[in-house]
Amino acid sequence: MQEMRQSSVTLVLGGVRSGKSRYAQQLAERESRVIFLATAKVSDEEMRIKIDKHRGERPADWITIEEPLELVKVIAQQGHECDVMVVDCLTIFAANLLEAEGEDRNAIEGRVDALYSALQAASCSVVLVSNEVGSGVVPAYPLGRRYRDLLGEINQSVARVADDVVLMVAGLPLALKGHLEVTL
Repeated sequence: MQEMRQSSVTLVLGGVRSGKSRYAQQLAERESRVIFLATAKVSDEEMRIKIDKHRGERPADWITIEEPLELVKVIAQQGHECDVMVVDCLTIFAANLLEAEGEDRNAIEGRVDALYSALQAASCSVVLVSNEVGSGVVPAYPLGRRYRDLLGEINQSVARVADDVVLMVAGLPLALKGHLEVTL
């Protein structure tokens, strides 16, 4: 595991069921004051069950903020209230951005730039979870390609400001940037 530093940014990437969220939570468990920033919205019964399961897996003393879009605002306003904030996940945040902003590329770029700035100015450490989409197949439809491209751009932007970038494969963390101590 990585040692959390004062106001560090860590990006945890990986495929579906690679252990990203579990790893991010293990990093946060080393701190006493944790805010969990959840980006998912209940859209159907399957998502409700998934959200309930994730809620049950988090320690009871963590503060959970459910915010699908305004990550910048939460990081700025709540960052001083915690030692570490876990953002889970940028994958759903990207979908929320496309839903909210539609074809307005400038609005989307503005929100991504604002996230980059908020992470640089954060008063707490931030651990962000995201799916790695660069190794997948090219989506067959235009919206799928826009989504894949947007998430790839968000991941690159966050990786630039991150102190540590970790790729999860089969539950194992691989350091892409920064330092990593693996404990099994």
